[in-house]
Amino acid sequence: MMVRPGIGKLGSALAAALALSACATTGGSGGAKSTASTETPYPSTYKAYPGTPTALVGATVYDGAGGVIEGGTVLFENGKITGIGGPDLAIPAGFTQIDGSGKFVTPGVIDIHSHLGDYPTPSVDAHSDGNEATSPTTPDVWAEHSVWPQDPGFTRALANGGVTSLQILPGSANLMGGRSVTLKNVPSRTVQGMKFPGAPYSLKMACGENPKRVYGSRGTKPSTRMGNFAVNRQTWIDAQNYMNGDHAKRDLANETLEGVLKGEILIQNHCYRADEMALVLDMAKEFGYKVTAFHHAVESYKIGDLLREAGVCSAVWADWYGFKMEAYDAIPENAALLSREGACVIIHSDDENGIQRLNQEAAKAQADGRRMGIEIPDATVVGWFTLNPAKAMGIGDKTGSLESGKMADVVLWNGDPLSVYSRPEKVWVDGALMYDAMDRKRRPVSDFELGQPGEGDVK
Repeated sequence: MMVRPGIGKLGSALAAALALSACATTGGSGGAKSTASTETPYPSTYKAYPGTPTALVGATVYDGAGGVIEGGTVLFENGKITGIGGPDLAIPAGFTQIDGSGKFVTPGVIDIHSHLGDYPTPSVDAHSDGNEATSPTTPDVWAEHSVWPQDPGFTRALANGGVTSLQILPGSANLMGGRSVTLKNVPSRTVQGMKFPGAPYSLKMACGENPKRVYGSRGTKPSTRMGNFAVNRQTWIDAQNYMNGDHAKRDLANETLEGVLKGEILIQNHCYRADEMALVLDMAKEFGYKVTAFHHAVESYKIGDLLREAGVCSAVWADWYGFKMEAYDAIPENAALLSREGACVIIHSDDENGIQRLNQEAAKAQADGRRMGIEIPDATVVGWFTLNPAKAMGIGDKTGSLESGKMADVVLWNGDPLSVYSRPEKVWVDGALMYDAMDRKRRPVSDFELGQPGEGDVK
């Protein structure tokens, strides 16, 4: 959808750093593979905040990969999950034990489609930096160069939604909108201090109404859907020629496209209609790249078998529909029908408020399926906002599920995470306690908010 200015922002580097111990802007490395097409002069400097060895004991544990443990135990130290099991799992000496009786544990929530920092709050023109709407193809721009780390939406997502990682995408005005950036949801003075170590880049693409409306209104190509495809195809042809050339002259746009063609940069494709998604899959075959996920994808339910066979995820809302023609045939059973078909389902936000309730949105989609006779286990639904987005962002080997050796990105919920009455009680990022509803000092505040009404409010 055409991105609206967001309200999100990140917790303050100074206030949060004082409250949470250390500034996360030193050390580390990250970004995609160091090749001609993906090498970056803006590497991650993310370093985890300090944590303590912790044992969550007695909670219902959803591991994010479809498993559930009643009365489970989750162990983590030095930023990593070190054990997960039942009540009999041995707890090493020196671990701080937290009683989770009657509560629930999940992996950290992950949003594959956010514009926090690029469309931050306050939502004013001076902050509107998500769409480089000056050409139908702008693969040369990088979302990270617009991210404002002080956006209060980051801390709202952490405290209210348990969000520990998120992908910031350029907007959807353009057929090729630019590179995304994947962030750890921690306070930092710089975007590099938030960049998820080792996460690959993605190229944001868009089909349908947005590009043809934006450029057609200016009397330029594309003004139709066939124009969209013509511009895309020619751009891919030019990228192939660049890839096969001598690279004597650098071209930032073609460096990104070469990375896609080599499989080093993922594709996140904004697309609504089933017929267009099918055509995009054909175009991907023509030029030898893979679509990782269709975003919004309100008609995915019509082609669930094609998406399953192609191994393409659908990042969807629970029930947004009808706000433009290509969203007219959306149905609330979309996610459930995809799940029944065996296709990959992700619940995303595209919204500074929705990112605070991805768990509730997933529960709504589950309930809509139940009303038409499709029963989807709770443990599977939790994967819609944990492991599935992690896989589609290229970080599923590092986070998204509670497995030994993975990052200790963990949420302790005060009740069933699929209940509207539940909210995060504690949130850990790489084993560091970044939010604690029972401790006001563990509620980071953005620099921008300091001294203002509503500072650090928790809804």
